Amino acid sequence: MQFVDQTQAVEVSVVIPCLNEQDTLARCLEKARKAFSEHNIAGEILVADNGSTDLSRTIAQSEGARVVTVQEPGYGSALMGGIAAANGRFIVIGDADDSYDFLELPKIVEKLREGFDLVQGCRLPAGGGSIRPGAMPFLHRWIGNPVFSFLVQRWFGAPINDVYCGLRGFTKSMYERLDQRCTGMEFATEMIIKASLHGEKITEVPITLHRDGRLSHAPHLKTFRDGWRTFRYFLMCSPRWLFLIPGGTFIAFGLLGYLVAMPGLRIGHSTFDAHTLLFASLAILCGYQWILFALFAKTFAVTEGFLPPDRHLERFFELVNLEKGLVVAALAILAGGCLLLAAVWQWWLTDFGHLDYARTMRLVVPGATLVALGFQTVCSSFFVSILGMRRK
Repeated sequence: MQFVDQTQAVEVSVVIPCLNEQDTLARCLEKARKAFSEHNIAGEILVADNGSTDLSRTIAQSEGARVVTVQEPGYGSALMGGIAAANGRFIVIGDADDSYDFLELPKIVEKLREGFDLVQGCRLPAGGGSIRPGAMPFLHRWIGNPVFSFLVQRWFGAPINDVYCGLRGFTKSMYERLDQRCTGMEFATEMIIKASLHGEKITEVPITLHRDGRLSHAPHLKTFRDGWRTFRYFLMCSPRWLFLIPGGTFIAFGLLGYLVAMPGLRIGHSTFDAHTLLFASLAILCGYQWILFALFAKTFAVTEGFLPPDRHLERFFELVNLEKGLVVAALAILAGGCLLLAAVWQWWLTDFGHLDYARTMRLVVPGATLVALGFQTVCSSFFVSILGMRRK
């Protein structure tokens, strides 16, 4: 059974990842085939089989779908294999559990024809979608999906309301530009994040989520495992939120500590003295290291193509280079060394005897902190220069 004349160019390829989906696969294929015929879409259907041991492959072949065998396990791996084998200019992906109605496929194709690069289905009312009773677990419906959708909007500027929706369409050219890497469930969120960061044209269409039609096994999605993997991937794609903002916060608290501890301020019944300086220095050192890791991560991600070029990073390297970093480091080490020598001088004045520690620590702690920051800057300046070297 063929869905498109062999002499006719394939416009749409429907790619369905499959792992033991004999309960519902035939219904999904029937709906996709019906959508093609009723809306005059020149299309093909590919089932990306990821190691099924039931009758899924036989069902797919009997229904006229092309079966693509994908050896490497994982949701993302299955989709990558299926998309690589697809002939269509547009790709539509959807799960094989019959929770997505492939009869809604034409509204996705219509948006792709209008020129959008990524058309995301939306099951949530915020985007006009609907969820049938019992179709989505409580935690997914009211916590996981809304929270992650909010984060992908705020952190990456994605214009979508349903980050986890598995029914979506995109141009194959966009997919090739994104160079996706994730082989697991993160594949879907990776696409949204990268498409947003690359400035692709993205839109949403409302769809209806139905109950999972499978009876022979539980859903492949694991709430807490896959939720953590999604959040982990969000952080990996955003060095700003993973490193830069926490680091800046720590440094701010450290500087505040110095502001009250250096003059020995007393606020109410609280006196801020040498111990406050130690805590403040710890905050500054940790915060500075955090910020350096933000720079390392961003430089590596952009250089290796994991993230697109960033104008803020480019601007930073226009202003700061290895030589300037070494000069700043030398000044910090020199200043810190002077403070430490002043402390030694005070010790010498007492004939290396007892010191007024509250007073001396106001020299030792800032001095040691500046020296440590200087050495961190020396090492980091060389390291980030190495990371920024592009491979030929």
